[in-house]
Amino acid sequence: MPPDMDTTSDLSQGRAADPGFRRAWIGAAARRQLPPENATSGEFALSAPVDGGSRLVAVDRFARRTLCWTTRRGRFEVSERADALGDGTLDAQALFDYLFFHMIPSPRTVFGGVQRLPPGHLALARGTEVEVRPYADLRFRPDASRDFASLKAEFRRLLVEAVQGELEPGVPACYLSGGTDSSTVAGHIKQIAGEVHTYAIGFDAEGYDEMEYARIAARHFGARHHEYYVTPADLVQNIAHVAAAYDQPFGNSSALPAYCCALRARDDGVAKLLAGDGGDELFGGNSRYATHEVYRLWERVPAVVRNGLVKPVLALPGAGRVGVLRRGRNYVRDAEIGLPDRLQRYNLLLRLGLGNVLEPGFLAAVRPESVFDQQREVWALAEADSELDLELAYDWRYTLAESDLPKVRGSSALAGVAVGYPMLYDALVEFSMRLPPDYKLKGQALRWFFKEALRDFLPEAIITKQKKGFGLPFGVWALRHDALRALAADSVRSLGTRGLVKPDFAKTLLEQFLPEHPGYYGEMVWILMMLEQWLRAHLPDWRFEGAAA
Repeated sequence: MPPDMDTTSDLSQGRAADPGFRRAWIGAAARRQLPPENATSGEFALSAPVDGGSRLVAVDRFARRTLCWTTRRGRFEVSERADALGDGTLDAQALFDYLFFHMIPSPRTVFGGVQRLPPGHLALARGTEVEVRPYADLRFRPDASRDFASLKAEFRRLLVEAVQGELEPGVPACYLSGGTDSSTVAGHIKQIAGEVHTYAIGFDAEGYDEMEYARIAARHFGARHHEYYVTPADLVQNIAHVAAAYDQPFGNSSALPAYCCALRARDDGVAKLLAGDGGDELFGGNSRYATHEVYRLWERVPAVVRNGLVKPVLALPGAGRVGVLRRGRNYVRDAEIGLPDRLQRYNLLLRLGLGNVLEPGFLAAVRPESVFDQQREVWALAEADSELDLELAYDWRYTLAESDLPKVRGSSALAGVAVGYPMLYDALVEFSMRLPPDYKLKGQALRWFFKEALRDFLPEAIITKQKKGFGLPFGVWALRHDALRALAADSVRSLGTRGLVKPDFAKTLLEQFLPEHPGYYGEMVWILMMLEQWLRAHLPDWRFEGAAA
């Protein structure tokens, strides 16, 4: 990077533009310690010394690479992994966050005194004094002046650039779930490289297998297609291995099939896989975006009608026993909760009841309401006139940076394969921020622009399908496969002795809830099992300090 290049163009209008941060950023850029061309672009984790003995650390806007830090030992220390800095003291609030979110959102880590730099954030450490601030531009500025044809042309050009920028010498390959994103990546690899190897995972379980859609995409683009059907035996073999590989408890159940997929690619000599993560969150593809649009209709009902007619009718005695009135009451209740709090309306831990699941001593040691506080703080980071765009920015943090990307990054690294994310190409992200909201969600049509712009590129069956990805039929399998059931039961019961989860709840979950609704309660069994397996690998003797003897 030439010394005279202006590396602070993004910072100058952002949230980190005070002189101290700007000087640190310029100094690091001058020493070529920032990504080329743009100080806030691409995939990076930066730790650079600056003037006066200070240190600047930063991660890219999606935390595709991560940094953790601590000052516990009287000095500022940085590592990619939290477990490299932790001393075995676990943070009770972080454990609660894990049970709530099924992962631990930054800046907390499971280790007390160790923080993870949030995506799109930087920190300046002066001795043991550390200032952490967001720098990434989260301002959505829709441009309604562009016509569809010009937007389509730019979008298609950016997709080519995005995929081309991630391709490296070797076997051109990608994950393929059969959804629009992975299929788009596969098609562009073939277009650019002349060939593409696609890797897909299937499940022999009704309602979970989407292999046929992956085959449709592979045939359409002439891919060299590779399939693997994950079995319950694969889970038994790999659960402990995958759980232990993460630097803190991680409960995204798709990590296991993603790992199996990456293993197949590595065995075929693939050094890097491209992934389709990000398209839903950039262009409006998650089904709940449409659901929340329905809730927004309530705001358009005149207050006199809402309060003088609808609510009194829904509050009539016996209304809860009438189907349409019961559904109406639930709709009004949820609509008035508002975002982002409404996003956790059906949270599994809340539905089960905190007091039913957690030991009193552990529950007394945490602030359950803090999960809502942190969500509101993240929600407030974005600037947008549209609630939909605010939802997208929220998902960039919680769905992508904190869950889906660590899933892919961790599982591929464990398999010995690098990974690239073309959909998170900076120019493509910025394009999405200029796209009008009704191009992302048109009525109830999800990711309308994305699909229309690729209608002459993707198979029609891919455009019209609902993506599920590599969803795991764990609960169903746990009831049918003896070894998997034994592993799950042993893990959950063992966790019930550590002072977090009530032993009676563990028993009820395994013996009553799971058999009644395996697809629903299997998720809770999974996150408890993965927590226990992580503890066994990292801190086998750990027990919550406030637990009764």
